[in-house]
Amino acid sequence: MRKRSCTKQLICVCNVKMVPVHAACALFSLTPLLVLGVPPIWTQPEQVHLAYPGEPGSMVVTWTTFSKTESKVEYGILGGQFFEMTTKGNTTLFVDSGEEKRKLYIHRVILTGLKPAVNYVYHCGSDEGWSDVFYFTALNDSTSFSPRFALYGDLGNENPQSLARLQKDTQLGMYDVILHIGDFAYDMHEDNARIGDEFMRQIQSIAAYVPYMTCPGNHEATYNFSNYRNRFSMPGQTESLWYSWNLGSAHIISLSTEVYFYLEFGLELLFKQYEWLKKDLEEANKPENRAVRPWIITMGHRPMYCSDDDQDDCTKFDSYVRLGRKDTKPPAPGLEDLFYRYGVDLELWAHEHTYERLWPVYADKVYNGSKEQPYVNPKAPVHIVTGSAGCREKTDSFNPNPKEWSAFRSTDYGYTRMKVFNTTHIYLEQISDDQYGKVIDSIWVVKEKHGFSAWF
Repeated sequence: MRKRSCTKQLICVCNVKMVPVHAACALFSLTPLLVLGVPPIWTQPEQVHLAYPGEPGSMVVTWTTFSKTESKVEYGILGGQFFEMTTKGNTTLFVDSGEEKRKLYIHRVILTGLKPAVNYVYHCGSDEGWSDVFYFTALNDSTSFSPRFALYGDLGNENPQSLARLQKDTQLGMYDVILHIGDFAYDMHEDNARIGDEFMRQIQSIAAYVPYMTCPGNHEATYNFSNYRNRFSMPGQTESLWYSWNLGSAHIISLSTEVYFYLEFGLELLFKQYEWLKKDLEEANKPENRAVRPWIITMGHRPMYCSDDDQDDCTKFDSYVRLGRKDTKPPAPGLEDLFYRYGVDLELWAHEHTYERLWPVYADKVYNGSKEQPYVNPKAPVHIVTGSAGCREKTDSFNPNPKEWSAFRSTDYGYTRMKVFNTTHIYLEQISDDQYGKVIDSIWVVKEKHGFSAWF
């Protein structure tokens, strides 16, 4: 049998009619146009994450879709009937300020009436699309509860070196709360906020299971922190910029250090936060409140003290956050004196891509409890800088001649763990991801007395 020549005009069959190949190609060339003519339907939930709204027995579930849908969470007690309870929430349209003006629909549902320390399973979305099934443990609202935290800053979409270890830790049930102390994704606004989307997908494997509590950093500043303010759901009414909450024997304050640097977004924010901090600390120091929650812990992105060789805030000028700014009208007050006056015990920072533990310090001077036991009844706040989780800017180097308040330093990638055991003891340890999860530093902070009078 003679083979057909490959040079003959090819034909295809369509509705039993023979169509020349050039006509078929012309038809197929229109296919992308026909497809693009129909708007895509993006109703599938993604970027699921939890936060604690601050009220006992509650949890807020936040997620994103790219088309408008209902906002529902179906949930139930683990071991019981799945999804026997349903709570509805609200949807906020977030239009990114990039060239494409991409639209994201941010969904928030607050679950209430949760039983303390009970495990729940849930999924979120609507009948147009549901998320995977996740689970969480409702926070124990007892003041004798001993919460466990992972804390870090400066975790990026590119080079998120500590992420896998944090994911495994979370899956092992090691944490009750995550504290992310500023700088997300590097940067959430990039590629018309697609980098923000990708980062939120990355942390879903942590943040969909435990409350992911945040504060803003300098890498969130673009478009007046709009990606940060829209994507996260922290307590209070300040779009997650500053807030406080209670857990166990601790009162935890999250603040924005960036109000000292981005004055173009309003100098009034700096003074508004300062007044809020003062009132919050006054309330936390009322005898009846400090008796049950004696620990006051703050978290903010840019540290008051650091010894990195960054040719910036660690080397060229004293911290605005610590001492304030004299170049504003009126002069902007710093936070060190305020925190000292109200007996803040522990201050958590990031920004520098390193880990640094300080001796108890105030006004640039060391005030150890004693030479043998510096963190037992210290005479000043304890500072921890933990900004080495992993980002595209890599880790930083240190000044070879730090001041006397610098106690321990590491340039390893890693993160910090903290456990508030009771009213007198807090334990902190630094995990090196470079050294396969090794604990490279640890301290106990022990205080028999809290408040301003504890310094004397």
